[in-house]
Amino acid sequence: MSSMSFIDAIGTAHAAAPQARIVSLVPSITELLCDLGLAGQLVGRTGFCIHPAALVAAVPKVGGTKDVNLEKIRRLAPTHLVVNIDENEKPTVAALAEFIPHIVVTHPNTPFDNLALVRLLGGIFCAEDRAEAWCADFAAEYAALQAAPRGPAQTMLYCIWQDPWMSVSADTYIANMLAQLGWSVPALGGGRYPRFDWSPALLEQIDGVLLSSEPYRFTEAHADALEKQIGKPVLLVDGEMLSWYGTRALRGLRYLRQLAQN
Repeated sequence: MSSMSFIDAIGTAHAAAPQARIVSLVPSITELLCDLGLAGQLVGRTGFCIHPAALVAAVPKVGGTKDVNLEKIRRLAPTHLVVNIDENEKPTVAALAEFIPHIVVTHPNTPFDNLALVRLLGGIFCAEDRAEAWCADFAAEYAALQAAPRGPAQTMLYCIWQDPWMSVSADTYIANMLAQLGWSVPALGGGRYPRFDWSPALLEQIDGVLLSSEPYRFTEAHADALEKQIGKPVLLVDGEMLSWYGTRALRGLRYLRQLAQN
């Protein structure tokens, strides 16, 4: 077992913890922990932690990513809590830190950040061999994506919600995934997940629209209706493939290659 420490997204050093009892409040990281062979050490998850279904079914739910049941988590007696800067609320994490000894904070923002993320969790929870094998697969898939044919650079509006309409800014993981295809997102202002209106000025800026299947459940019917309304190409895309970091990112890169061929 390694005696080294592993540094998380806010600079906290963590020692290797082979007997850890883990609560994950991040759906994609719950999947990552299971893929690293750690499902047996997961003692709590959110209701949105749905993959891999066969393994997470046995793990108690503790609420959502924003609203968790503190007392339920306390009773589960975790040693480690895994959270994400974008997905979890600071006050909730602070309340949990009062009785959970180790808080592992994550913040992957580009596809390449997945390598450090997988090595961080593989290191802390003593699954380093599996982590390194996954990183090798990721590097090979990334090289295949770089070598794949692609179309011209385009500006694509990525929609995550309607009523109000919401998109993503250029400094998000989603935008950095799309950038692998030479697709950029328009600058809308208003933070990382800005609201917008379908103004003539916006339509002039963009080449097309991507409707994500999550968190809002856009469908082909939405895409068809919007395409008729705005007169631009509209494509329904798999939000999990483009927004879930962790081990899902390997399939995400393959999915990008498929998008490039559309």
